[in-house]
Amino acid sequence: MVTGASSGIGRAIAVESSKMGAIVILSGRNEERLNETLSQMSGTGHSIIVADLNSDDGRKKLITQSPELDGLVNCAGLIKTLPFQFVTSEALESVMNVNFTAPVLISAQLVKKKKMLKNSSIVFISSIAGIWCVSPANSIYSASKGAINGIAKNMALDLADKNIRVNCVNPASVDTSIYDAEVITPEQLEEDRKRYPLKRYGKPEEVAFAVIYLLSDASRWVTGSNLVIDGGMTLI
Repeated sequence: MVTGASSGIGRAIAVESSKMGAIVILSGRNEERLNETLSQMSGTGHSIIVADLNSDDGRKKLITQSPELDGLVNCAGLIKTLPFQFVTSEALESVMNVNFTAPVLISAQLVKKKKMLKNSSIVFISSIAGIWCVSPANSIYSASKGAINGIAKNMALDLADKNIRVNCVNPASVDTSIYDAEVITPEQLEEDRKRYPLKRYGKPEEVAFAVIYLLSDASRWVTGSNLVIDGGMTLI
């Protein structure tokens, strides 16, 4: 199952996983965009669950309709650019609900309902933000991703006796529609890209390849890890 599968990194994870033979359940709020993802996938047997994971009803729907799973990718995410002195409780709640609370509660319920099979893998899409580096006006997002990295390590320990592995993928900036809101200008983005040793942002499929590794038996002795994919950003 891939949450946030209607676009960006989540879509790439679903598509690339299907190319490797996985049967994928796509989750998101927008049925039309989920069907767009579905149209790009290889193989058969894939399905969608339309649900707003920020609501109790949406999470309940996802858990109820989910079959038993070999893998779960918590990918749904939200960025809110806001200088720290303008942080509000509403802004904190909106970001933390999407980036932290929802994926944690979903994971917990899937485990509790015994829908995560033995030897299954849970992968969180986190970030280098707040863990290895920071950027201006990014404190709320960084805090949400720091929280994910912290709880994932504890989950890995608590779920080890069930042979359920838990890991994080921590990308730097990736070229997705998340920047389409034009809060940051194209010129600013281009200057930021130049700071990377590899002189570019990542591609969604490059993050997907790392996720597939953590979902697969190739990583069956890997749990509680934070896999950095950053074009060398954390080197500087």
